[in-house]
Amino acid sequence: MASRRRADDLIMQGRVKLNGRLVAQPGVQISLDKDVVEVDNHVVSPEQGTIYLMLNKPPGYLVSAKDPHHNRLVTSLLREYKGRVFSVGRLDYDSAGLIIFTNDGTLAFRLTHPRYEVDKTYEVICSGVISRAALSQIEKGLVLEDGPTAPCKTMLVSQDEHSSQVQITIHEGRKRQVRRMFAAVGLPVLTLKRVAFGTLKLGALEPGKFKQIETSDLQMLRGLVGLK
Repeated sequence: MASRRRADDLIMQGRVKLNGRLVAQPGVQISLDKDVVEVDNHVVSPEQGTIYLMLNKPPGYLVSAKDPHHNRLVTSLLREYKGRVFSVGRLDYDSAGLIIFTNDGTLAFRLTHPRYEVDKTYEVICSGVISRAALSQIEKGLVLEDGPTAPCKTMLVSQDEHSSQVQITIHEGRKRQVRRMFAAVGLPVLTLKRVAFGTLKLGALEPGKFKQIETSDLQMLRGLVGLK
């Protein structure tokens, strides 16, 4: 509602309150989640532009804005953005990796709607030695309890006598789909991490950390689903 200099003048004129008390000097820090700022007894708040964030979710966090049965919600990692953005798609409690958060409903819709077939890439470590035949089954599609899966891409990264590391790219978004696909060929998933969502890659972002999506990455992501 005012430039920084004008805001300083309003404070010095005794017209600004913080949580019901007059603010005596400029430079007081506030929390957007907790504090109430008034000018001339009218509550004011910052304009909220469009926000685009990427988070590296650690295992053991629920992707939900609110759940009375869980105290480790992924939104708790977003600090000042909590309550201002929502997650795009799902990533189950035990899984890790890339989640997009935004308040752009159009982009979120297109990234998750089946019609746009946006790829999601995961790094999977499964129990046991995976055969070429099992990888071929996964790639061609499997019949799960909620219907057949679409064809996908896989790449064997490494394996030993106890486990296999596989990269898999799908464009569907069913609940626990990747885990169920590997279970269907008799190889339960030990760890699962999403490393890419469309054109956006997780990169070196540390677990539990988030950052704003770079403009160039956002443009590619929007272009992928036909947005300018």
